[in-house]
Amino acid sequence: MSNIISHKSKSAIYPGTFDPITFGHLDVIERSAELFDFITIAIAIGSSKKTLFTVDERIQMIRQSTKKFKNVSVKSFKGLMVDYACSEKADAVIRGLRAISDFEYEFQMALTNRRIAENITTVFLMPNEKYTYLNSTLVREIASYGGDVSPFVPPHVLKKLKEKFKK
Repeated sequence: MSNIISHKSKSAIYPGTFDPITFGHLDVIERSAELFDFITIAIAIGSSKKTLFTVDERIQMIRQSTKKFKNVSVKSFKGLMVDYACSEKADAVIRGLRAISDFEYEFQMALTNRRIAENITTVFLMPNEKYTYLNSTLVREIASYGGDVSPFVPPHVLKKLKEKFKK
């Protein structure tokens, strides 16, 4: 009898707009990269959210932010995230939960996605407590008024934000 255990690679999608990517996102990516063999950061195109950065700018910022992770890739998608996850043969969808207020929406979305594709599991990850208040909307707003967002984003993202909000 062989002592070799067969291991099926597990992959996950981490979807979002990432406009811009923050240290909170990166914390969730780092945790995900330890749990899964492959992670695809999936940037939603055509979402109802108005974005500051183009898809290509966001892809570039995310790739630069995640270059230390050998098992992370960055792609964009249109349409339903759960359909995209199925097309990528993902085993799971990663969702970050910052606060109780996130839970109700994310729980509803996870149940809906399970109804559409029961083979895809939603995994909720909490970022480090120092990032629980942080989101991209807050970062954009502070940056738009010339505030210091350096504690919230990597230096290359900070540079891009300053370029966008030059006055």
